[in-house]
Amino acid sequence: MKDQIIAALEQIRPFLQRDGGDVEFVDYTADKTVLVRLEGHCAGCPHAQETVKNGIQSILQEQFGAEVASVEAVNKYA
Repeated sequence: MKDQIIAALEQIRPFLQRDGGDVEFVDYTADKTVLVRLEGHCAGCPHAQETVKNGIQSILQEQFGAEVASVEAVNKYA
């Protein structure tokens, strides 16, 4: 599943990069949560949570259904 999620994030990445941001895959947990790290302009953007939930999470859930329960952003230094 991790490889499929990484491949899907590669498809999302150009849209974030267009605005000076990026996304990095961190982990896929046992409870079906995808952990990502936002980078560049996305990391400090006031709309970051919206990008994660309404953007990345929506796309991954549409593509993988119940295999993705949620997507959460983790702190760069966590």
